[in-house]
Amino acid sequence: MAPQVLGRALVTAKWLSEAVRAGRVGPNLRVLDASWYPPQERDARREFRERHIPGASFFDIEECRDKASPYDFMLPSEAHFAQYVGRLGVSNATHVVVYDGDELGTFYAPRAWWMFRAFGHKEVSVLDGGFKNWVREGHPVTAEVSQPTPATFEAKLNVALVKTFEEMMQNVGVPRFQVVDSRPEGRFRGTELDQGLESGHIPGAVNIPFRSFLTETGHEKSIEEIQEIFREKQVDLSKPLAVTCRKGVTACHIALAAYLCGKRDVAVYDGSWSEWFHRAPPRYKVSEMKRNKA
Repeated sequence: MAPQVLGRALVTAKWLSEAVRAGRVGPNLRVLDASWYPPQERDARREFRERHIPGASFFDIEECRDKASPYDFMLPSEAHFAQYVGRLGVSNATHVVVYDGDELGTFYAPRAWWMFRAFGHKEVSVLDGGFKNWVREGHPVTAEVSQPTPATFEAKLNVALVKTFEEMMQNVGVPRFQVVDSRPEGRFRGTELDQGLESGHIPGAVNIPFRSFLTETGHEKSIEEIQEIFREKQVDLSKPLAVTCRKGVTACHIALAAYLCGKRDVAVYDGSWSEWFHRAPPRYKVSEMKRNKA
């Protein structure tokens, strides 16, 4: 069954609902709502309190990050991550299932999935289709907030899954790995603003908007369809690959898609365009807008 493939990177709503009904949510299976929305649009924590998957806890990406960084949602320290997820009842032996309530089906959940993997946790899955489809399919929801028993989690950062600004800069000069950017085409090309920033992309990057991997219902496309998308963009999954976006979130959709195809070593450029825009020299920011102005 597909959810069992490749360390259960995806689980279906049916699989999770059966686990919930069987009372398996606990020390061995934790469900985390990793929703985040712009504050002016939606309140993720309030929505969680109003309804969520029974037994789920709220994974607050605003809390589980490097608050000293000038860039959004950068990875926290090993100690910070371990302490945070331990309070949510997650140990190194726990199977973690993450989801979010985005209208697309899935938006922030792959970021939480990648964070767990970056800190050495292998048993972590994304709920295919997200909370939207969980509700649409008629699975149970609750307003009751559970209080999981704290657990001990030991975090060990896998540096192979994270790219730094310095590594990305070196790669521009001497390419050692492919780079895929998951932002919409206009932002990649530099023809529209990227959340207030001038847009553009890292030299040599290939653009695959993350929505390319989602069906109209918000589920992941089939492995065959995903492989074809990579082939069309001439991305070779047998070779090193790093992914980037605006702030290290939707890039994780590319990492998840590649993982489903058997590639488990995709690295995420954590700072992404937010950092690159502020730190890279002008010649390393490719933008059609700049060419048009010239």
